Amino acid sequence: MLRYWTAGESHGKGLVALVDGFPAGLEIDTDLIDRELARRQGGYGRGGRQRIEADRVEILSGVWQGRTLGSPIALMVVNEDSKLDRMEDLERPRPGHGDLAGAIKYLGSIRAVLERASARETAARVAAGALARQILRHFAIEPFAYVVEIGPMRISPKPGTLAEQKALRDASGVYSLDPEQDGPAKQLIDRCQKAGDTLGGVIEVRVEGVPFGLGTHAQWDQKLDGRLARAVMAVQAIKGVEIGLGFEAARRVGSQVHDPIQYDEAARAGPSLGFVRPTNHAGGLEAGMTNGQPIVVRAAMKPISTLARPLESVNLKTKRPESAAYERSDVCAVSAASVILENVVALEIAAALIDKFGGDSLAEMEARWQLFHEMAARR
Repeated sequence: MLRYWTAGESHGKGLVALVDGFPAGLEIDTDLIDRELARRQGGYGRGGRQRIEADRVEILSGVWQGRTLGSPIALMVVNEDSKLDRMEDLERPRPGHGDLAGAIKYLGSIRAVLERASARETAARVAAGALARQILRHFAIEPFAYVVEIGPMRISPKPGTLAEQKALRDASGVYSLDPEQDGPAKQLIDRCQKAGDTLGGVIEVRVEGVPFGLGTHAQWDQKLDGRLARAVMAVQAIKGVEIGLGFEAARRVGSQVHDPIQYDEAARAGPSLGFVRPTNHAGGLEAGMTNGQPIVVRAAMKPISTLARPLESVNLKTKRPESAAYERSDVCAVSAASVILENVVALEIAAALIDKFGGDSLAEMEARWQLFHEMAARR
């Protein structure tokens, strides 16, 4: 079982991810992890914190001579802006944050809650996801995320191969698949910033090369669509998750929703084993299991809760109305969220892959992968 935990505060010494159940024998590329951490810091609309930090991963355990040992792997991302002991508490909770709920729940301070609730914590999740995606890469499974909406603005993906679409995304300042729309998107973000407001958006995550049979129908908590929805929904500021058609499926009749099954001998060597679909409305998942088609997940991110033009709040000491406190923040972090979602999805797919093919060693996984596909091809 591949699982992980994170620890650390926004302005503490650093963020730590502890990854357990990672197979032995995989050569680790720390540059890949660092590239994902750098992408998370990018995207138009990010705040001043990103000019202070230069996130890089340090592997503290579980790797010897560049290869995994099969023991727990500890990853650390140091905070350059480490000043937690010098920071004062807040007295005016910010609407949309966990300030009020957390201070009352723990009978303590707002600072104690916001430091851990901060999206800075996702640096550890990106590091863990970028580690896990190296298992996926070994089996030619590729997670890929991009922005499809910023506020009211839709940015339709340009078609192309995966390599062509990656190039488009990497050329876009907002991580969309149409860099030609960067100008209007940046203008929208600038207008929001001048107004002291913030923007959210919608992100799509696609996973290519996924084999049949990850996840299971047998228990509710092991259905892969449920596991993906939980992982995505647990990212800060995400308020909605769709798989495949999502909510649109509820507006159509069945014949316009379900994906017909066809057989193409030419596709037999691919992840579909020749069972192809003219559509992928199911988003690659049926009954909690992968069906040989690409996985498609979308997430709705609310606007950042910290506003330069604060909303109404209450002073916790005096109980009198006051404007909410302000902490340095982003205007639009949808681009960064796309990197986070790409990597938390990678973690769940890697965990399901290990559940299916075993996880003690990479060599064992390879053998079971080969055996499964040989047996499935004979059906």
